[in-house]
Amino acid sequence: NQEKLRVAVLVSKAALQFIHGLKLRSEYVVPEEVKAAGFQICADELGSIVEGHDSKKLIIHGGVAGIAAKLATSPTDGLDTAEDSMQRRQDIYGINKFTESETRSFWVFVWEALQDTTLIILAICAFVSLVVGITMEGWPKGAHDGLGIVASILLVVFVTATSDYRQSLQFKDLDKEKRKIQVQVTRKGFRQRISIYDLLPGDVVNLAIGDQVPADGLFISGFSLLINESSLTGESEPVVVNEENPFLLSGTKVQDGSCKMLVTTVGMRTQWGKLMATLSEGGDDETPLQVKLNGVATIIGQIGLFFAVITFIVLSQGLISKKYHDGLLLSWSGDDALAMLEHFAIAVTIVVVAVPEGLPLAVTLSLAFAMKKMMNDKALVRNLAACETMGSATTICSDKTGTLTTNHMTVVKTCICGNIREVNSPQNASKLCSELPENVVRTLLESIFNNTGGEVVINQDGKHQILGTPTETAILEFAMSIGGNFKAKRAETKIAKVEPFNSTKKRMCVLLELADGGYRAHCKGASEIVLAACDKFIDETGAVTPLDKATAGKLNGIIDGFAHEALRTLCLAYREMEEGFSIEEQLPQQGYTCIAIVGIKDPVRPGVRESVAICRSAGVTVRMVTGDNINTAKAIARECGILTEDGLAIEGPDFREKTLEELLVLVPKIQVMARSSPLDKHTLVKHLRTTFNEVVAVTGDGTNDAPALHEADIGLAMGIAGTEVAKESADVIILDDNFSTIVTVARWGRSVYVNIQKFVQFQLTVNVVALLVNFSSACFTGNAPLTAVQLLWVNMIMDTLGALALATEPPNDDLMKREPVGRTGKFITNVMWRNIFGQSLYQFVVMWYLQTQGKTFFGLGGSDADIVLNTIIFNSFVFCQVFNEISSREMEKLNVLKGMLKNYVFMCVLSSTVVFQFIMVQFLGEFANTTPLTSLQWLASVLLGLVGMPIAVVVKLIPVGSS
Repeated sequence: NQEKLRVAVLVSKAALQFIHGLKLRSEYVVPEEVKAAGFQICADELGSIVEGHDSKKLIIHGGVAGIAAKLATSPTDGLDTAEDSMQRRQDIYGINKFTESETRSFWVFVWEALQDTTLIILAICAFVSLVVGITMEGWPKGAHDGLGIVASILLVVFVTATSDYRQSLQFKDLDKEKRKIQVQVTRKGFRQRISIYDLLPGDVVNLAIGDQVPADGLFISGFSLLINESSLTGESEPVVVNEENPFLLSGTKVQDGSCKMLVTTVGMRTQWGKLMATLSEGGDDETPLQVKLNGVATIIGQIGLFFAVITFIVLSQGLISKKYHDGLLLSWSGDDALAMLEHFAIAVTIVVVAVPEGLPLAVTLSLAFAMKKMMNDKALVRNLAACETMGSATTICSDKTGTLTTNHMTVVKTCICGNIREVNSPQNASKLCSELPENVVRTLLESIFNNTGGEVVINQDGKHQILGTPTETAILEFAMSIGGNFKAKRAETKIAKVEPFNSTKKRMCVLLELADGGYRAHCKGASEIVLAACDKFIDETGAVTPLDKATAGKLNGIIDGFAHEALRTLCLAYREMEEGFSIEEQLPQQGYTCIAIVGIKDPVRPGVRESVAICRSAGVTVRMVTGDNINTAKAIARECGILTEDGLAIEGPDFREKTLEELLVLVPKIQVMARSSPLDKHTLVKHLRTTFNEVVAVTGDGTNDAPALHEADIGLAMGIAGTEVAKESADVIILDDNFSTIVTVARWGRSVYVNIQKFVQFQLTVNVVALLVNFSSACFTGNAPLTAVQLLWVNMIMDTLGALALATEPPNDDLMKREPVGRTGKFITNVMWRNIFGQSLYQFVVMWYLQTQGKTFFGLGGSDADIVLNTIIFNSFVFCQVFNEISSREMEKLNVLKGMLKNYVFMCVLSSTVVFQFIMVQFLGEFANTTPLTSLQWLASVLLGLVGMPIAVVVKLIPVGSS
């Protein structure tokens, strides 16, 4: 698909350039309907400018400002949101939605279910049976067998199709959920968040690092903007976008910098929309567990095929040898043909029963059920496999800010002019302002208001609203509390250059052009890094003084003090630039003057400590990986219960220096990694996965976390703080950014894994018994007690209905008290084999006893003795499965009834199985080869099934190894 995309982009660009080259553009004529709506440019013209990167045409239309005027919008204030004008705009330019692929109808799923090879063979059997039966015995008596098989096939097909259809609808809902992206726009002069679907040409969108470009458009203004167009062109090299190259394409990602963009084309007219229309949708990949189970199903199917062939040979051999003895080998009657056909149908049905096609279905059902429930628990699963992998997770590498902490930040302490002050109330803040020299306040406000990724705007209610990350918001709030005015301060100087914050440099810098023509640089970031770049500081009098060793030591001590109180620390500094400095040059790394150190409080989320304790009891190690100061990280880690006495806290730079031998000793002990770069996180995850064979879950919110999210077994992105790039790389999106939700995901993951194990245990038991009963009976008595129709019904119970019942068990708290499965754990454990063999042995003994001694036991005689006995065997067999289904709810626990009545799906499946069995035996005799039973015979059948439950309890008491 990536290659198709790249080729399509290059071809469309070449075609556009060729068309433009052919006809030198005459004057552009505005279509009448566009003029009537109040605009001066049509959608196709806009599309050709941006998609063709046509700078000449853009200049003809008067540049970005000219396009804005023709779109009746303002590059500063955005759209006027009057209802009628928005509607007119929509009518002319369309909406920002892609044409969705049509939902496949229910009948398509029915058709797909009918493609099953074994069902096709059975359908042929049914057809031949009908033809021969009607020829021999006439209508309707001769049609019963054939119609019985047809009815069974239709039942299987419709149940399978219904479950697949419901699941496809569920995935469609999840897809819609995935596409719910919010963007920041300016409308009527106010900044606001709107859905990506509500964007219209003329909207002014604010983009920042990590955002996805939501539509095609033009660059209005911004700094250091790098766009990753690899999703469109396949080129990994980022593109610089500025006034000279102002074209922005939908679906690309902001790799660095920030900008304001004018939306020109939306929806299917964008280049991304056109490409989406040409590409067919890829199907869902199979999950690792499905692949594993498909392997199991194939092996069992082959065993079943072997038994089926043997059964057919044994059954047919009896008939052929009889005819041989009678000398009638060459004369075959219709009855003989029917008998052979019945033998063939039984053989085919043995294959049907043996092939556990319910295994992949059970996985899909369980995962789909878990996905829906996890959505309610604030976790959006983007990748099905993540559900089951999360259950095997042995390590969680978590971010600190926003995941373990609340992300509601406030400045509570500052160190300005060498003095520490509490600023946790408005009174303290205004008092601080009056105590500081005027020039210090001025420099501090200039630094905060200019060197920021946030913004202070007036909202629709006329109140101040601070936009930006929680850290930026906290600092801007502090600046306003000491009397700062954002707009006025910004107007005093002009921003000439911005170096945005990123996780590698751990600081952001801005270059201001002063009124007198000089330049001043402001720097803000991780305290020890910015302080190390300073050689001067502002003293108590407001004078700039050289920073000697003693003062540097004192300031570093203050940073540590703040950090020990679990405060996030930032250092603000500035530098007057020398004459002759060119803005093309890099901003200097050293020579700054320290203005202030601020301590920001970010409280630990409620419930995190308990969640970490749950993880520990579940055998899952939680590690904190943060860009913060090591002392802050340690204080928070202790508060969360992550850092223990024997645990290790290490800084990213130290971690990088270690040799491979040292890492082998260190990595298992690391519980906290502070001041880490994205590469450190990636390296840690890689070592844990490859060297230590751990199953690693990683949380991330920034663009730079994408490599680690990719490397991990399960990438968890934050839904609120996370950038679009991080979400794209993740398997699960934690919608409320809460660590407790991650534990919920792990619980659901384990539930999925255990539910499928329960189902496999149940199904293999039915497989083994059905194979043995029919095979042994065919070998020793020359006929099979379970007919094709009956076997199809058993197949239905165990495959589709069994999957529904056992795969939808909700998780319980005990799941988090056992060790994780990990990467090397066996799927079918010794415990499961013990249960399978114990239950199979009991059921086989019961069936064999009924077959050999049943007539004597029930006192059966007369012409209908055989059909009554076969009905009792069939009925007992089904009830054995019903009670075995209940026993399979727990693999090791003795109490299998706990919570059963609360599981409505389970109860529904169980009761419908019993009701349908009753109808089948009592009323559908002609089709199902059964005869109505007496109440005593019913009681005996149910009791034989019920005895399987205490047998299961006894079997569970047999000790086996846990693996």
